[in-house]
Amino acid sequence: MRIVSFGFQTWGRKTLQALIDSDHEVVLAVTHPASDHSYKGIFSDSVEELARAHGIPVHLTERADEQTIDLVKRAEPEVIVVNSWYTWMPAELYDLPPHGTLNLHDSLLPKFTGFSPVLWALISGATETGLTVHRMDDGLDTGDILVQRTMPIGPADTGTDLVERGMELIPGAVHEALAALESGNARWRPQNKAERTYFHKRSERDSRIDWTWDAVDLERFVRALSAPYPRAFTHYRGERVEVLAARVSEAHYGGTPGRVIVQEGGGAVVTGAQAHRGGNRALVITRVRVAGVDHDGAEFFSRGGYLTDQ
Repeated sequence: MRIVSFGFQTWGRKTLQALIDSDHEVVLAVTHPASDHSYKGIFSDSVEELARAHGIPVHLTERADEQTIDLVKRAEPEVIVVNSWYTWMPAELYDLPPHGTLNLHDSLLPKFTGFSPVLWALISGATETGLTVHRMDDGLDTGDILVQRTMPIGPADTGTDLVERGMELIPGAVHEALAALESGNARWRPQNKAERTYFHKRSERDSRIDWTWDAVDLERFVRALSAPYPRAFTHYRGERVEVLAARVSEAHYGGTPGRVIVQEGGGAVVTGAQAHRGGNRALVITRVRVAGVDHDGAEFFSRGGYLTDQ
């Protein structure tokens, strides 16, 4: 089959590589120009570079404009494959090929539609995540499902661990989807919209620690925001503090949320949700970063005090 690829960053590059490794012909690669945007600069392996290395025509654009649509029409694809494309695509484009457009999304749809689904899945306490190949329609991640691959979320997994493992699902899922289309045996499964959950784009505010959360939630939050993503942060004595490593306390503690009270097992104990009842476990912070310098958590918070929003 003749395929046009739309993609960006490492997700788009791995998808293009899977297409190149298939028995099909990639006739055009559409990608965004390189960006220094905070999230677009993460996992930023180049789609353009890979396409040019394989002699595939490349079109650089921020959006699917009239020029883009015209180029795709002239490429005469039988299917379009999309992964990590940041802007809206009109029906004129995604309905153009005989097999339509396949979109890859890093979650088990209809759960975690929207943005940064892997990070949100870990933060929310989900026990599994994965990859969905679905047909693009006029909604956001709402089209019929063709292929899904699942992977568990372990108790020590970081957001980066899950993103990288999820990327390894791309080749198998792409090849399975293309084989189904080519054979005429594609089985499309409509999404149950009643089960849909949507998550918004992440911003700096979304990395700020909320000390009213339960310690289990806070520990997951710290693990989810692992390098190269913006780290979980709070403020202490007027300084912004990034929390790099933490665990749930063994003992139960009480007091006021956000208070550094004692040390436990080499870390500083900070109280969280319903601390006034004294029955919950707390977060034990073991490693922090301030102004680019890493510190031991117990030593850094040795003076006690409060962790605050500002």
